[in-house]
Amino acid sequence: MRDSKIDQKQPVVKEIAALLDGASSAVVVDYRGLTVEQDTQLRKQLREAGVVYKVYKNTMVRIAAKGTDFEKFDAYLEGPTALAVSKDDATVAARVLAKFAKTAPKLEIKGGIVEGAAYDAKGMAAIAAVPSREELLGRLFGSMQSPITNFARVIKQIAEKDAAPAAE
Repeated sequence: MRDSKIDQKQPVVKEIAALLDGASSAVVVDYRGLTVEQDTQLRKQLREAGVVYKVYKNTMVRIAAKGTDFEKFDAYLEGPTALAVSKDDATVAARVLAKFAKTAPKLEIKGGIVEGAAYDAKGMAAIAAVPSREELLGRLFGSMQSPITNFARVIKQIAEKDAAPAAE
């Protein structure tokens, strides 16, 4: 009888292990108290950001995470738990969840693992404040563009000044 229970749980453990494999971050949240509308909205925002969001039993997560960086989840696996996992952007899940929690205070970020390091709720709040890669690149290019534009303007003025006497 016991073997059939284990056999039934094996696909779920494999699903979680596959989800965590190669993930750059995973955030553990307590979703209790969210309305169905809020939960639907949160899932939509996470999906649009490329984050997988699923509710799993804590025991299944523990088994799937064993022997990986995500084994550090253990401290956050209390009560009802949902995982928000991102394969690409290490900060996107924390950012979306933190932003959503401002409008839905019942959503509680318990902690997470970002690029192999475990963070508690306060640490995840700090990570959520980190701008996205695209935003950082935009800032970098914006700051680089200003001196180049000024340089081009000066060169143009010099060229126009030198060209003006030659025309006379």
